[in-house]
Amino acid sequence: MAAAEALLQARFGFASFRPGQAAVIAQLLAGRSALAVFPTGSGKSLCYQLPALLFDGLTVVVSPLIALMKDQVDFLQARGIAAARLDSSVSREVFDEIQSALRERRLKLLYVAPERFANERFLAHLKTLTIDLLVIDEAHCISEWGHNFRPDYLKLARYARELHVGRVLTLTATATPAVAQDICRAFAIAPEAHVHTGFYRPNLFLRVTACTPSERLRLLLERLKSRPSGPTIVYVTLQKTAETVAAALAAAGFAAAAYHAGMEAEAREAVQNRFMAADNAIVVATIAFGMGIDKANIRAVFHYNLPKSVENYAQEIGRAGRDGAPSHCEILAAADDLTVLENFTYGDTPTPEALRDLLEELLAGRAAGEAFDISAYELSARHDIRQLVVSTALTYLELDGLIAATAPFYTTYQWKFRRPAAEILARFDAERRAFLEKLFALAKVGRVWHSVVLAEVVAALGGERDRVVKALVFLEEKGDLELQVAGVRQGYRVVRVPDDLTAVWQELRRRFAARESSDIARVAAVAALVGGEGCLVRRLLAYFGEDHGRDCGHCGPCAGDAPARLVRVSGEFSGAGEELRALRAAHPRALGSARQMARWLCGISSPALAAAKLTRHPRFGSAGETPFASVMEAVDAALGGGT
Repeated sequence: MAAAEALLQARFGFASFRPGQAAVIAQLLAGRSALAVFPTGSGKSLCYQLPALLFDGLTVVVSPLIALMKDQVDFLQARGIAAARLDSSVSREVFDEIQSALRERRLKLLYVAPERFANERFLAHLKTLTIDLLVIDEAHCISEWGHNFRPDYLKLARYARELHVGRVLTLTATATPAVAQDICRAFAIAPEAHVHTGFYRPNLFLRVTACTPSERLRLLLERLKSRPSGPTIVYVTLQKTAETVAAALAAAGFAAAAYHAGMEAEAREAVQNRFMAADNAIVVATIAFGMGIDKANIRAVFHYNLPKSVENYAQEIGRAGRDGAPSHCEILAAADDLTVLENFTYGDTPTPEALRDLLEELLAGRAAGEAFDISAYELSARHDIRQLVVSTALTYLELDGLIAATAPFYTTYQWKFRRPAAEILARFDAERRAFLEKLFALAKVGRVWHSVVLAEVVAALGGERDRVVKALVFLEEKGDLELQVAGVRQGYRVVRVPDDLTAVWQELRRRFAARESSDIARVAAVAALVGGEGCLVRRLLAYFGEDHGRDCGHCGPCAGDAPARLVRVSGEFSGAGEELRALRAAHPRALGSARQMARWLCGISSPALAAAKLTRHPRFGSAGETPFASVMEAVDAALGGGT
């Protein structure tokens, strides 16, 4: 620890450790794995960046956020620390330089996305290296019962064992006791190596105001006008809500802008940059905004809609007041939001028929050792299952030992010439020139871009895929052409043929049903938090397993607010059986089952609905304020059952 303390000041410029940092670093230096549960913005990154410099081998950091990886690498490189990131945005030249640095043991920290481990060649390369520390950021994603489950995270514990890493550090800002237990079990983390600094933030004033949907905008405007101006985030559920609320605030004279995943990347970046630079900007955002935002003086966070989960709420209000100054966090709680949140949960549960057809396509008739490849996008469209759910099903099959990921690859290569083709060809000997001439001749020629489907070109040339790819990459490196790839597919091989495919299907159905129940319970926890009695801060901390021991004295209930009573006024389902039967007959792929029809009526999109343009139909979302189960029951009755 003496060496760690010296590095803290010399390389990072800090006089002392923040709470919890020294305890985590001490566990790692002693060779033990650890879990650090620290509030957002409390210095989790230093817990691995500093010890990485004291280890002889490599530190691999798994993070789901490219922007966050870039910021971290820039920070380290500015301090002379050898760090790099491997993600989809790096050029081939940078990729090759990173590979060289790894081979020559020049890198101390390598940042990667969890999906990178689906590449056998990447794993094989890591196995040649000494990995002293594997860091898993947003570690709650490994828990199926966490609020932001990501299927690729489930496999990380297995990779840690295969790579014989020295120790593992798992990091999260939001972990309930059950999720923390999942993380510790997966990575064999001892109880004393679970360091939890607590979620309590004395400078945050938390309030819940019950209202109707029609009252929300007026209340938000009143709050903004009555408070001193300062950087503010307004969280909403839907992209269209972000647009309408931002427009209303701008019309009222506020420097407000919308931010959501449906915007172009350049537009999102421009909004974020303006927010980071300004002292009075307001961003009206879906949960797409905030991850990696390090702005210390955010003075207010409003939830225009109810948060998706208590974990989301804790993470989102954690972005306020990181400078320690008083900050205001308020939920404008309309009970109807609970129905919307519950209904969207049902969008991720595939129909039994779709799940059966997916399994048959993946496994039926295959032999052990057989290689195959898939496009998650194409499987999603073919079986009307959301792409993330397809990836989750594939992960379950991997964890059950039925299949194993090999490597991703691209089906289509496009290029535009930076030099005349004749000039390029003239530099090569006769054999290589002939090969390139044939390759260029096989390309489909557009106005600017030339394109080839790789499998067709390889067959026509009678050669190997690697030779074609290497030739195009070489020409790009030499500045002869600009290269683009498309059509990603993931390779797999069959590890074990199941004795009973029906049993596999039933187990997958059970797992997805359990996830659906867990997500519904998470919405119920939001309702309990916002509608409960007594100190709001104390109840929030209790959700994460903390006993504050006393009322906080600085939340709405402690200031005398009455409990926020949430009374739902659910909409009525209205739909004639004749109309629904006609729609089902016209669109059997998209509306063939009661669940598909109910999703459509509740405004929950799916691949088949989008393909049939049914999301533009006037009835889409017409039952959005009615509980999904009620809609599905009514649809089943209207269609005569058996759907």
